[in-house]
Amino acid sequence: MNVGDFDYPLPEEMIARYPPEQRGATRLLVLDSTSGGTMHSRYAALADFLREGDLLVLNNSRVVKARMFARKTTGASVELMLLEKHEGTQSLVLYRGRLKKGDRLTAHGHDLLVCEIAGEGIARIASAEGIDLPILFERHAAVPIPPYLKREAEAVDAERYQTVFAERPGSVAAPTASLNMTTELLDRLRLKGVDTAALTLHVGLGTFLPIRVDRFEEHVMHREYYEIPREALEKIRRTKATGGRVIAVGTTVTRSLEHAAGGPEWEADPEGVSGEADIFIYPGYSFRVIDLLLTNFHAPRSTVLMLTAAFAGREPLMKAYMEATAENYRFLSYGDSMLVGAGLLSGS
Repeated sequence: MNVGDFDYPLPEEMIARYPPEQRGATRLLVLDSTSGGTMHSRYAALADFLREGDLLVLNNSRVVKARMFARKTTGASVELMLLEKHEGTQSLVLYRGRLKKGDRLTAHGHDLLVCEIAGEGIARIASAEGIDLPILFERHAAVPIPPYLKREAEAVDAERYQTVFAERPGSVAAPTASLNMTTELLDRLRLKGVDTAALTLHVGLGTFLPIRVDRFEEHVMHREYYEIPREALEKIRRTKATGGRVIAVGTTVTRSLEHAAGGPEWEADPEGVSGEADIFIYPGYSFRVIDLLLTNFHAPRSTVLMLTAAFAGREPLMKAYMEATAENYRFLSYGDSMLVGAGLLSGS
């Protein structure tokens, strides 16, 4: 098995370019990874597939305004994309145009200085006026919607490319499996006895990138900063001890939990766990923490597709994707979702 085994045709018309008119009004394909059986449902009916004692784990990272244009002293325009937060710092930008160290830029009446070219297409930029870069971007930048939507950000994106429980700013892409979660659905889950816990992983632009090599071992995974508080760890341990299931809402939650569980702090640190998740999960991986996965339909050759295949099994997953295509499901960030796990349709 190699990266090429995760290529599939994705017609342009199947990509959801806008969110549904009403948050949560999307479809849900339920995949039983034991039998390979599927069921067509609604995202709003998620509670029907969970049970008392289960734990839903959410990513409470907030998407920051990250896309802004600046001008060089020559008059040339440069597009700047603020990169995700990493352990307290967020002054790196991805740029499109030509920059060198020492260049001065102007954006919305503010002067910026290129302090360093930190990598190919990446620069460290500071405000000449001493304003924190994230504050400057929050005032003047646009919502960084995914490039595959092939449109400019609109007013609807300011609200809908954000979860209803987003708290901690730092992401430049949304944890998309949660975009259709509503307060009403969370209330239904609590009434059923399903608990919730929150962690933070600041999602980066790397989540959109296809893998351009054909061997898993050759891919260098992007890093994303995460924090799992003590309360969440305690809930996870209690859920496991009492026979409940841990449901990861999205691949960001999955990467956080599985990366943390592989380190020494998982059991030892009473205050919680934090780190830089660079874990690449693909078929053959043995999951340590999660029991069910709620996730969207992902792009071909993407790391998130391979993570989902590792959990569901490649053959059941790709069969489900073909079924979703035939049934006109909507794909990618603003689209429909899947709930994947063992025994989901057998009652076990």
